[in-house]
This record gives sequence, C-alpha cells and structure tokens, in this order.
Amino acid sequence: MKRQNAPLLLNGSVSISLLRDDLNSAGFGVDALGALWGVDAAAALHRGQRIPAQRALASVGGGGRLGTLATLFVLGVPVALERASGAFPRLGVEGAAGLGLVAVEGSTVRPLLDLRPYSFTDARGPVSWWIASDLGEVALGSAIPEGHVLGVGGASTTLSGLMLQTPVGSVLDLGTGCGIQAMHAARFANRVVATDISVRALELAALNAELNDIHSIEFRLGSLYEPVAGERFDRIVSNPPFVITPRVEGVPAYEYRDGGLVGDALVETVIRGAVDHLEPGGVAQLLGNWEYTAERDGLDRVAEWTEGLDAWVVERETQDAALYAETWIRDGGTRPATPEFDALYAAWLDDFSARGVTGVGFGYVTLRAATGLRRFERIDGAVGGNLGLHIATSLAAHDWLTDAVLERACLTAAPDVTEERHYWPGDEDPTVIDLRQGGGFARSIPAGTALAAVVGACDGELSIGAICGAIAQLLEIDEAELLAEVLPSIRELVFVGMLLP
Repeated sequence: MKRQNAPLLLNGSVSISLLRDDLNSAGFGVDALGALWGVDAAAALHRGQRIPAQRALASVGGGGRLGTLATLFVLGVPVALERASGAFPRLGVEGAAGLGLVAVEGSTVRPLLDLRPYSFTDARGPVSWWIASDLGEVALGSAIPEGHVLGVGGASTTLSGLMLQTPVGSVLDLGTGCGIQAMHAARFANRVVATDISVRALELAALNAELNDIHSIEFRLGSLYEPVAGERFDRIVSNPPFVITPRVEGVPAYEYRDGGLVGDALVETVIRGAVDHLEPGGVAQLLGNWEYTAERDGLDRVAEWTEGLDAWVVERETQDAALYAETWIRDGGTRPATPEFDALYAAWLDDFSARGVTGVGFGYVTLRAATGLRRFERIDGAVGGNLGLHIATSLAAHDWLTDAVLERACLTAAPDVTEERHYWPGDEDPTVIDLRQGGGFARSIPAGTALAAVVGACDGELSIGAICGAIAQLLEIDEAELLAEVLPSIRELVFVGMLLP
C-alpha cells in the first residue's frame, strides 16, 4: 500500500496481520455481537447507552474473548490485564499497545480507540470489515476533541449506499476521515487516492485499509483538491466537512465536520472544483449542506454552483436555523441546559442572523460533464434499497432518452411498481391514480387515465407508439395528441426506474 506521510500508529503489517487473526478467531463480527448482547442492548448502544450491553455481558460471565474485545473497543470500558491478554493470543497486549489500540496502566488495560465490526452487501456480495476510529463521547465521558476522527456514522452509510458500483480505473475520496468511503470505492476501482487535512485521520484510514487487507489506496495529506492538483479521476466521492459552523472564537471547529470556511462555502468549493478533476464521463457524488435565506432558495444556490455540469441534486431534509444549531452542538457532545451549550447556541444564531440565513438543507449531489441533465428535487420520505444501482440506472436512462427512442421503445413496468386507485363511493372511474415505487427513491407519481393505461400495457411486447395507437383507437381520440400527452411522463418514469427498457 502506497502512503504519503507514513502513519504513526502502524508498527508494521506483521502486527496488523496478527490483530486480524485475533479478531477473526474471536468471531468479532456484527452478527456475533448482536447475538451476544441482544436486540434491545444493541438498540440502546445505537442511542449512546451502554449499560444494557454491559449487563448482558455480565449475565454470560463476560462473554469470553468476544466479550472482552467488545467491552474494550465497542463499549470503551477498561478491562483487567489478565482478561485483555486472553483476548489477544497472537498479537498480545504489548502488540495491541504498540498499534495504539490500548494503554496498559498497571493491572488494567484501557482502550485508546474505538474498533468495531462493520458489514454490508454491495454488487460484489457480502462483506465484513473492522473499522477503527477515535473514542466517542460515551467512552470519553466528555465532549469530543476538535481533532476527533469519526467512525462509521449515518452520513457515511448514506454516501456508501449512494456510490456507483460499476468498475472504474480510478477514484478520488476527498476528505477520507477513517477511510470508509475509500475502502468501499476500492471494491470497484483499480486505484483509489484518499485525501484529508488531518494527519490522524490518514493514520487511522491507513490502519483500517491494512487491517482489512486492502492495498489499492494511496493516502495524501492536504486540503480539498490540493493533493491532487492536475490529476483527473473516473469517479470522485466525498463526505466533506459540510457542517455550517460560526467562525468565531470559542466555537469548536471539529476537523471531521467543520471545513473552516464561512457558511456553505466549503460545499460550493468542492462542487465547483469537481469539473477540473473528472475524466470525460466521470461522476462525482457527495453529501452537503446549503443555506436558505429570505431571498434565495437553497436549491437555487446549488444550481448556480453546478452551472456547466450535469447535476442531480436531491434535498432530503431542511432544518430551521435554531434546530440546525441544536443538532450540531449536541453532536459535539455539549449537553443542553448548560452554560457552554447556551453560549454556543447564541454564537450559532448570531452568525445565521448576521448573514440572513433562515434554514439549512441537506442532500445528495451527483455531477457529470454536461449532457443536459439538470434535476433539483426534494424527496423527504423513506427511500428504498440500493440507491447506487438506482442512480446508475437513471444516469444511463438519461443518456438514451429521446422522444424518437421512446416512441419505438418496448418497455416493461419495474417489478417494484404498484398502482393505487382511489374512488368516490359509487363511482366507476377513479378520482386518483398513483404509481408507487418500492425501491430507489420510493416515488409516488400521479397518473391520469391515459398514462395508467399505457403503463398497464407495457409488458415488453409492444412499442410505446403501438400502445398509444391502440389506446387512441379504443378511446376514439387522436393518436398524435395522446402521444404528445404521455411521452413526457413516460420519459420521467423511465428516468426514475419505474419503466424499464
């Protein structure tokens, strides 16, 4: 594995190989931990409460080696030296200390890192990894430090779920953090370059790649696109430090989430810079926040940043200025109803007020070289599975969609599409017809009688033109008018994956 600025945490691949052996032999995996402490304790851990898991472990005598590893690295609780020694039969406690995983303090071993199993399934099949990161608020018993390196969180899993899963030559992971996106990207790329402004983040990312036997990632230190000046990639992925934080003294600036620029300028910089680092046909995917003001809609701002590019932006939620401030102050570990919280709250609201910000949007951004795709939409409901496949299918659909192609196309309704009809009591004809999607973005699209009839006849046997001709004859209406009416909706249904070529 190629690296720039060799990580301080690594004392050689031999030690990491021994750690890998110990984790494997202990069965340190997602399913095993779930079975060890149960569904309720797992749910409590997700809420930041570890007492139920500790009680569950105590009820089974500590849970053996698996329980010891879980106590140290998932719960963040020290264990006795003798117990820790048994958990690392090959690496040994000294080896674990040498890797920066633990500190030996007399007869006690204290965790220095969070290390937990992580599993998922992508287009290549099921995968199980281990991911190291800095100890969180619960383990520390205090607010996290500004240089904290975050593990796999909600934003991480969101972006990895959005990522395209088709093979490419090269991928840039901008702001890699613990390395999770670079590792996902490496499953579909010959080469990955992962950058970060944090030396510690790169150290932990390199540890995670080595621990999981991934050797195609090159780690580079630097801000935004500086480490890859003059280089282009087939794909760019980024979960950038997009949180909008007041740039005033006394407000912590966490490296993993705060980009150091005013407002949403960092997300704008990432978006505007993508065009200079994408190969022809390349795709950039990122998460971001954008500001709303009384005068400007947030999505209009993003549209301005993406001028000259294909852009598909999906806004998933918006928060007013006060709620946004509360969310991210709590995220840093500062408790509400304390003087510290109130001071930060005031600083956030002062900043938003001074710049006229009324709210903040969050969403997904997909960019390409310009071919005419410009979609800016709000989808705030639950979504279906495998968004990465859905996005790839939609991009491919956009590239062949023309009225001439559609009229000749033989389409089929996707297997996850259902039709919902509503009637006034006693009426024979429906008052509302909705087409509903189970996967993708789980869209609901209203359909008139004519469109519903066309979609209902899409079984792959007849072209759209032939179907419209038959329906026009049946309904005794003009075929050309029917075709003109339904083609825009058919185009949309194909793009969103409800009708398939």
